[in-house]
Amino acid sequence: MASIYKRAKNYYLKYYVGSEVVRVSLKTKSYQIAMEKKRQFESAKAQGLGNPLPSKTPLPEILGKYVNYIRARKTAKSAQTDIYYLRSVFGEICTELENTSRVNRKGTPTRKSKNKHPQLKNIKAACLEEITTSQISEFVADHVRVRGLAPKTANRYREILCRLFNWAMEEGGVKMPGDRNPAAKVSKYRERASEISFLTMTQITEQLNALKDTPHLQIMVAMYIYAGLRREELLWLTREDVSLRKGMISVRAKTINGQYWEPKTKVNRAVPISKALREFLTNYTPRPSIGGWYFPSPKGTHYDPDNFSRDLRKANKEAKLKWACLDYRHTFGSQLAMKGESLYKISKLMGNSPEICRRHYAAVIPESLMDCVDFETQTNPARYLG
Repeated sequence: MASIYKRAKNYYLKYYVGSEVVRVSLKTKSYQIAMEKKRQFESAKAQGLGNPLPSKTPLPEILGKYVNYIRARKTAKSAQTDIYYLRSVFGEICTELENTSRVNRKGTPTRKSKNKHPQLKNIKAACLEEITTSQISEFVADHVRVRGLAPKTANRYREILCRLFNWAMEEGGVKMPGDRNPAAKVSKYRERASEISFLTMTQITEQLNALKDTPHLQIMVAMYIYAGLRREELLWLTREDVSLRKGMISVRAKTINGQYWEPKTKVNRAVPISKALREFLTNYTPRPSIGGWYFPSPKGTHYDPDNFSRDLRKANKEAKLKWACLDYRHTFGSQLAMKGESLYKISKLMGNSPEICRRHYAAVIPESLMDCVDFETQTNPARYLG
């Protein structure tokens, strides 16, 4: 049985779990409301439904558990991205949210980077259950105003917090007030239509010619343009993944040197080697490397994506070019769309859904459909005129 008592004008519920006394604030000054909550509590306990009252979970504790949860179920990169957003929202309030990038290879901390926006504050709460929709909405709005976040990034904050609260309520033993996810009630920002940047045929020639003095970068860029691979997909290719005899590139999950990797969509696929790409690959021989990489780093190891982007950016800067990996991937999709290939085929080659390809490349298709609207070219239009 439970009982209620009053302290400092607020009512509390007292009950026993074994021999332990549990006291929970009912957050009301009304005796009638307190009695109704007591009735709901006793009814739920009698039906075996658990405690209907909000729990009180320390924020650092639940965040630490959630970070360990996503690290166990996501790729290292995907988990690190979520952790970055959570750190931005709550700060380094637990060990799991500390920024380990500030520790160098010797294990000693480097100088902490200066906060560029000191006026932006983290969401503060002693317990997860105290966080409200208003707090989340104000936090995101402040970052949009001060940092100029794009609507897509603003919605990313909402999405990650929704997942946190859903997990906490379903698997973390948290009972939110009203059994509602406060992040789910935050209004989404309206996202703009995607702006796709891609190279024309003339620009493809310009880009590849600009890299002729760095043959390994030239071949890698050709691979991005003519195969439509994502940045990491190319850097994770091994010698076994590229077969000139079969004319295919295999983008597949693998474990190399104890490190597991899989495509972004978790689906393996094969991309045919085009005639233009074959001209670049015919005389290419991968350098010896630990792991059998098809495009190893200059040191013969796995090419770190950020290091590759830095090397490419430096080479393109000398040629006064600003194109990057995403532009090359969009070039593949856009050129195929303008050629008249179906969005379904393009999506299969690029490892995307047809809907994503429609959003990205449908705008360039009309140019290839000009002749399709003339379905009465064999008929004399004058017969319809008075």
